Amino acid sequence: MTYKLLATAAMGLEGIVADELKDLGFETQTDNGKVFFEGDEEAIAKANIWLRVADRVKLVVGEFPAKTFDQLFEGTKALPWEKYLPVDANFPVSGKSVKSTLYSVPDCQSIVKKAIVERLKSAYKRMSYLDESGARYKIEVSILKDRVLLTMDTSGVGLHKRGYRTTQGDAPLKETLAAALVKISKWSPSRPFVDPFCGSGTLCIEAAMIGQNIAPGYNREFDAEHWSWIKPAVWEKIRDEADTQADYDQELTILGTDIDHRMIEIANSNALEAGFADIITFKQMQAADFTTRLDNGVVISNPPYGERIGEVEEIEKTLSQFGYVMSKYPSWSVYLLSSMENLETVYGKKATKKRKLFNGFIRTDYYQFWGQRV
Repeated sequence: MTYKLLATAAMGLEGIVADELKDLGFETQTDNGKVFFEGDEEAIAKANIWLRVADRVKLVVGEFPAKTFDQLFEGTKALPWEKYLPVDANFPVSGKSVKSTLYSVPDCQSIVKKAIVERLKSAYKRMSYLDESGARYKIEVSILKDRVLLTMDTSGVGLHKRGYRTTQGDAPLKETLAAALVKISKWSPSRPFVDPFCGSGTLCIEAAMIGQNIAPGYNREFDAEHWSWIKPAVWEKIRDEADTQADYDQELTILGTDIDHRMIEIANSNALEAGFADIITFKQMQAADFTTRLDNGVVISNPPYGERIGEVEEIEKTLSQFGYVMSKYPSWSVYLLSSMENLETVYGKKATKKRKLFNGFIRTDYYQFWGQRV
């Protein structure tokens, strides 16, 4: 069967997710925070296992207009839920409503739940309640400008949970955003990679996964793996293909440094869990102490933003020193994600390009200082 699917993405990253899906062989249609595509059961497995930058993969059950609770109930009940939900399905309903007449999310959720129950009881000839003791099928009702979109979450836990993060720091960078920063830089495995503010090592690990073409979802499971209508063989096939496509022998030069020795311990632990203990080097060091004999390298980092009094000045001083250090290596490209509006002044150089991105709810810019290749 062919299903209408959508990959959700953080604001500003839809284009990268669309490119990822095109690389996987899908035609896409992009909307705010969503990239739509179509495919069969294998497509569901492939998107979950391979997408680096998307947050989740959802299956579209149906969409229709609704301005009243009656319309919401009837529209939901008219959809073929029995095609997706077995009689024992555990189906929690979450919701959101934006610029719509039906603005009470708890009411919308309970009406959708009630409508699905009615439909399933009729389809399965059940008089009594449904026990919901089986696999989980997370349903979302999303209403935007009086248009209802009903989806089922195939991923379960968000796709940023790759399974390698044993511990994290105070302000961890989401794995999906880290992968996006590497992708935007167009870094290739033949070039040295450095993160001078590496924290728990996420950027270095995501770069290593990209460098060796390792599927980010290879080592985790997804809700749809427990769904009755997707055979286990589908997941096995996609994982086997991913294993074949990985280039475990690709040599990489990846260095992560941080001033905090505890973060280096965490980064080493995460790299070990991800299988990159022998590939990534982490060491305690100040960013300003960076030196190299290599050319054409790439620095990608998410330096601290500074929230408390005194912190901002300290970070500005560090970034200023780091800018001076990097001016000695003109062939290196530097990419910094920061909420500091004066970063170019502090760093001592005008960015070749800037891209607006959100780090969680924090509005940031991705400052790109391109090097001169030698």
